[in-house]
Amino acid sequence: MTRQSLDESVSEGSTERIVPERCLSLTVRGPWGHFRRVEGNIVKQTYRIIPRTTIAGLLAAVLGIGRDEYYDLFGPDASAVAIEPVRELRTVNMPMNTLSTAAGDLTSLNGRGKISIKLPDPTNLRQQHNYEVLVEPAYRIDVWLSDADRFEELASMLEAGKSHYVPSLGLSEHLADIEFHGVFDIEPIDEGAERVEIDSAVPGGFDDVIMDAGHRCQIEESPAFMTADQGGRTTTAFTTYAYNPDAGPLTVSGADAARVGDRTVVFV
Repeated sequence: MTRQSLDESVSEGSTERIVPERCLSLTVRGPWGHFRRVEGNIVKQTYRIIPRTTIAGLLAAVLGIGRDEYYDLFGPDASAVAIEPVRELRTVNMPMNTLSTAAGDLTSLNGRGKISIKLPDPTNLRQQHNYEVLVEPAYRIDVWLSDADRFEELASMLEAGKSHYVPSLGLSEHLADIEFHGVFDIEPIDEGAERVEIDSAVPGGFDDVIMDAGHRCQIEESPAFMTADQGGRTTTAFTTYAYNPDAGPLTVSGADAARVGDRTVVFV
């Protein structure tokens, strides 16, 4: 499948950015995080901005929706998400010992019983890999779902501090803490505004960012949407984010920005 960015699909008219009327807002944080970059490397690198697909999986875990069953709920026409780093984005390289999960390296547990589970052979030698890991990551996330019932259910679960599955920041061992801030009305900002300070990461990359000496700006492309297929799942679109690694704002011109409480964000 050809790699396609969300910004390209927007220009072709297949995907439009949505500015909804209201959203629920939460902060997700933890001591560690790792969102594996799709390109391979000896060091298993991480995205700095939590990918939109990871947010969809995390919130689906809160709702108790199974793997490969939530992609339509968080699809491009059915949802909107804004992502704001609220702590400086820092990483360290951490060596980890792992067991291979290739089919040839798995052994059956209770192979003669009615239920058989394949697990890595614990007698095999461990393989050491270097993981690039985020240190104390924290993100403010604003979410809208067109499915009103699921939106209300998610808000209710977050308000009660409940989750069907344990939330994590990428790898399952990087447990996440979720703080719910409530449901907010969204106020669109006039698209004609020449300069707007945006608190969230800005979809579209550097195109609309006004560089200045006071703010650092970096860029990365990450998966935005997925669909289920016979092999499991496939990424259908990527998006490019410009962001401030110091968790500060960026000055942007001509963005589809909106006010959520006392913050200015861009949804995608």
